[in-house]
Amino acid sequence: MDQIQPPAETYANPKACFFHVLFKAAALVFYILSALFISNFVIIFVVTVFLAALDFWVVKNVSGRILVGLRWWNEINDLGESVWKFESLDQESLARINKKDSWLFWWTLYLTAAAWIILAIFSLIRFQADYLLVVAVCLSLSIANIVGFTKCRKDAKKQIQQFATQTLASRVSSTIQSAFSVV
Repeated sequence: MDQIQPPAETYANPKACFFHVLFKAAALVFYILSALFISNFVIIFVVTVFLAALDFWVVKNVSGRILVGLRWWNEINDLGESVWKFESLDQESLARINKKDSWLFWWTLYLTAAAWIILAIFSLIRFQADYLLVVAVCLSLSIANIVGFTKCRKDAKKQIQQFATQTLASRVSSTIQSAFSVV
């Protein structure tokens, strides 16, 4: 008996997924392999940090918008205070976000930071302060995206809840008004 299986969900945005993973993998692979093939620390530092910066920019400005419908940035106001700004798709669009795209986005975000933490531990164990500096820069960029997108996701959920509450309150209010206007 042949049972028909529903088609497996595929990535809705394969190009965005590819570039989301590309720069993360490139920074990690270059850093790990460069110790075997390159003896110049400056080259290792510059190329690794450049790749991590490209990853930071792509995640923050491109793949975050496309894969999970979120965007964040931080501004300094006139009083010198740091102010977080968030953008998200509307409720209907967020509900249509591809689950595989979202899963890939969040897991690679967290796994990259975990990989940099492991590399930091290795640098500490081997007493390589200079390589620890490279890892610290890359880890700070990864953590900045984690913090920004986590805050953005919480803000988007809060906005959806506020919208639902306002919609429910206005419907109840209009129902009560129409009930009394009939009388």
